[in-house]
Order: sequence, then C-alpha cells, then structure tokens
Amino acid sequence: MRTLLTSTDAARTILESIRPLPSETVPITAALGMVSASDVTSPIDLPHWDNSAMDGYAVRSEDVRGRCPVDLQIVEQIHAGAFPEVPLSGGQCARIFTGAPIPEGSDGVIRQEDTTVLPDGKVQVNDDRDSERNIRFRGEDIRLGTTVLKRGTELQPAHIGALASVARDQIAVYRRPRVAIMASGDEIADLSEKSAILEGRKIASSNSYTMSSMARQAGAEPVELGIVPDDPALLGEKLLGLPPADMLVSSGGVSVGDHDYFRRVFEELGGEMKFWRLRTRPGAPVAFGLWRGVPWLGLPGNPVSTMVTFELFVRPAIRVMLGHSTPFRKTVKARTTEPITLQAPLRHFLRVVLEDHGGELLAKLTGPQGSGILTSMATANALLIVPEDKQELPGGVELSAIRLNEVDHVNDVPY
Repeated sequence: MRTLLTSTDAARTILESIRPLPSETVPITAALGMVSASDVTSPIDLPHWDNSAMDGYAVRSEDVRGRCPVDLQIVEQIHAGAFPEVPLSGGQCARIFTGAPIPEGSDGVIRQEDTTVLPDGKVQVNDDRDSERNIRFRGEDIRLGTTVLKRGTELQPAHIGALASVARDQIAVYRRPRVAIMASGDEIADLSEKSAILEGRKIASSNSYTMSSMARQAGAEPVELGIVPDDPALLGEKLLGLPPADMLVSSGGVSVGDHDYFRRVFEELGGEMKFWRLRTRPGAPVAFGLWRGVPWLGLPGNPVSTMVTFELFVRPAIRVMLGHSTPFRKTVKARTTEPITLQAPLRHFLRVVLEDHGGELLAKLTGPQGSGILTSMATANALLIVPEDKQELPGGVELSAIRLNEVDHVNDVPY
C-alpha cells in the first residue's frame, strides 16, 4: 500500500521540480510586484549636489551664529532647477528654495519663518538655530556605484521610485509564470450557461474563477483552458493541445470515483506522476506530476479543498518561479476559542477568523467546515493547522495558523 505524504513532504517534493523562470527586461512602470533578477548599482550620486532642505536663506554660519538679529545682503535667488551663480562672501546670503543647489561658501539654510525681509535687498535673520543645518548633502541618499536594489527584491512603489531616481527606466525581472487552469466535470458549467445554473441543471464552476484569481493575486498570468467533461478522449485532447505554459493546475477528476479520469489519462499519455493523495483535510486527493516537463498540480474538485490546496502548494510554486527565495507564508500562533472535534487522524486546515485580543490572537471557526462550503473560506482570514494527533481539542489550545493576508514569508514549509 502506498504511503500517503504529509503536507510538509508534498510541498517540498513539489518545489524540488520548480525553478525561477528566465528573466526579461521590462519598463519600471510594469515592474510593480515582480522580482528583480539582478543587482542594480547607481551611476550617480543622489543628490547630485548639496541642496536646500527647505525654503529660506543660504548663509555662512559665521555671519549669524551668536549675532542675531543680523542683517544680510541678498545677492541672488536660487529656485529648484536653477544653479547658483554667485559665491557668498561675508555679510551675504542667497534666497533659496527647497531642492535648489547650495551656493559656494554657504553651510546652512535659515528657514524663512526666522527672517524678516528688509528694504534695499536685505533680510534680517532673527534666530541662529539653523546654523550649519537644513542642507541635504551630495550622495547622502545614494552613492555612485552602490547597490540600489538587490537581486530577489519584490518591487514595491519605493523601489520603483529609487530606480527612477537613478535614471533606470527598465529593470531585469523574473518572468511572470503562465499558469494554465482547467476544471473538469460533467456537472459544472461556465457562467455563460447562467440559465442552466439558475435552473439547477448545472453547478457553476466557481473553481475556475477562484483559481484564476488566486493565480493572478500570486503574481502569475492565468491561461484559461475552460471546462473539460468527464471524458477520457476529450481530456487527452486537452492535454495534448496544452498551450505554452509554465504550470498546469486542474481541479477535479483526481479522486477515486468512476469518472475521475485525470490521473489515468495523464499517465497513459506519458505524464510523470510524482505523488497522489495526502494525509490532509481538506485536500487529500492532490496529485503532482510533470507533463512534458511542465509541473502539473491536480487539485480536488470541492471548492474549499481547491482553495486550500492552491494556497498550500500552488502559490509557493508560483513564488519560486517568480524568483522569490521565501515561498511560504510565515505562520503565527493563535489560541482556539471553542472545543474542536475532528473525525479523521489527518492534518486539518480549518477556516478561522483571527482576532487580536490584547496582543494575543484568538481563532474562531467560520462555521461548518465541509469542503463544499465555500462561504467558510470567503469569511476566513486564516487557516488553523491542527496536527494529525489532535482529534479532540478543548478551547484555549495554542496552534499555528496561516494568515491568508500575511506578507512575511519563510523559505521552508511551516505546515
């Protein structure tokens, strides 16, 4: 009898076959959320020159320190985008605006609130608190030749801004994976068959929409393959005609029912099966293999099982393809608020709402946990991980949980 894998071993086995995709160069305007494929060094100092941090008057500190109030002669005005033309001598200053280069001889900018404009082109400095202050020095943000961005960085708005500031209009990133998405079953229908769904003759293929949305949310480009009936010949045609893709994800057809043909057809046509079935709930009938070198993940057909196993196995694989070194969401500790009874000695992933109470996370079940109750997933913000040996749990037990909006990630499987 084949030994069933744990979710930990399954996730590791999947990632053994996954590699980052080749890089491509894209405009920085299209790079948000992608992962840099190389280090980026700066060709310039930033700022280029010493410049004013505020609107005011560029002065020689020796002219104002300990001498206020003092009158100074204004020799020029320097706007942002202009450059000074006159070096400062004793008793002189320059009207200056934020971002404008500091004139030669100046070592401080007096804020305009501490001054009084006088006749004859003079200004009175009333406070010397800004002596030798309010100057942003050349290179204090970025030095010529320093690393602005490291390989493997997920590009956020601040990174895009940093690239623009050193005149990089393009960036090498790992290509977004194309994830082919397929649902199977005679009973399901696309929303184009709305009347059949509303009349109860068909079931809406919610999995097609959730998988596509989850793939896009993870950073991939979904490739919709539609719905395949429970027909081995049609399934074979779909596999043999698979469009260019970096991963194939299917839902349904991988369990032990009379009409679950996917695994059989996959192997008969030359697919390399790596594993099938896990010691988890929901999501025991998960299959993984390689179809002509393309990773295939066969997920269960029940909507909750599909979403949970996508989170556990497909999302990390997409992140690796995108160039991330940390594929898995970091888990947190949470305390149960109610007794939990489970029927099977399997690792369970229960849908819960986590709430912070005085610094402690409390986990409350979203209601009935059946694998067909999609609303249990829609209202959840976390998956509570219950070990295989915990079938009877009182309230108040501390367990690990995967927050579904967690942004911190780790490099090894935490579940």
